[in-house]
Amino acid sequence: MSLVLTKSTAVNFKSFITVVLIAIAYLVASYFLVGFKTDQLVLIGIFFSLYFLTDTTRKFVLGFSIFIVYWIIFDYMKAFPNYEYSEVHISSLYNLEKHYFGIREAGRLLTPNEYWRVHSNTFLNVLTGLFYLCWIPVPLGFAAYLFFTRKREFLYFSLTFVLVNLLGFVVYYTYPAAPPWYIQYHGFQFVRATPGNTAGLARFDAYFHINLFKSIYAKGSNVFAAMPSLHSSYPLIVVYYGLKNRLGWANLFFITVSVGIWFSAVYTSHHYVLDVMAGIATAALGIALFNYIVTHSKSIQRWLRLYEGVIQ
Repeated sequence: MSLVLTKSTAVNFKSFITVVLIAIAYLVASYFLVGFKTDQLVLIGIFFSLYFLTDTTRKFVLGFSIFIVYWIIFDYMKAFPNYEYSEVHISSLYNLEKHYFGIREAGRLLTPNEYWRVHSNTFLNVLTGLFYLCWIPVPLGFAAYLFFTRKREFLYFSLTFVLVNLLGFVVYYTYPAAPPWYIQYHGFQFVRATPGNTAGLARFDAYFHINLFKSIYAKGSNVFAAMPSLHSSYPLIVVYYGLKNRLGWANLFFITVSVGIWFSAVYTSHHYVLDVMAGIATAALGIALFNYIVTHSKSIQRWLRLYEGVIQ
């Protein structure tokens, strides 16, 4: 749903038709790839409202179209399950995790996920649930802050975010991997089209008598995408740009959220320690690669200046 960039963001007949045609193309493509969902109409409704409301909201949604494109790509992954293209790693990753990070207890060697499942408690159930709820709101909130204060840094952050995700998607398709909870419920046998599962986050839902995480994971694109943990990548991108922009005490919050999400991913059995480490490495690679591209590509520099002019 990203629009063709021009130096003016004023609404005219041509831009109106362009937006409508893009929306129709999105609905048609979605229908054939993943089927019709009310979420698609909600997305279009939000985009239309912001695009046509005021000049400020129009610039805002044009800037955030980078994230909209990412969300659409992520949603379309459902049409192309990674387990159709490569073997899913279940026991091999589990054994590797146990080899490097196994915890011995009562004569048995446990993965950290298994250890924390046995030693879970109410305080950690609530705390890890709260941390896991930060994995999207914090990056998006940070992006909104940059949009209104540092347009160039907003673009850099947004494009780095998308690049890190694309790197993660490459690994998803070359190394499909089951999350720790999969073994708990299905053993080492591959079961195609396995639905999402809240795993340890179900304890958070149960404590508050809600279905928050259950509703979130019911919409997951593919459960065999545990490696790398992009949940672990996102907060690190925020930390990098927070430090780069010298945001002071806010960086302490960002670092705390990062560490909290990394621990929560393991505690709730959604990721192995190896997945978290891979997510951190993916973020670091994406940041370094983006900085290299921006520094050495004049065409990218021109495009960024044009995009920055549109949302100023």
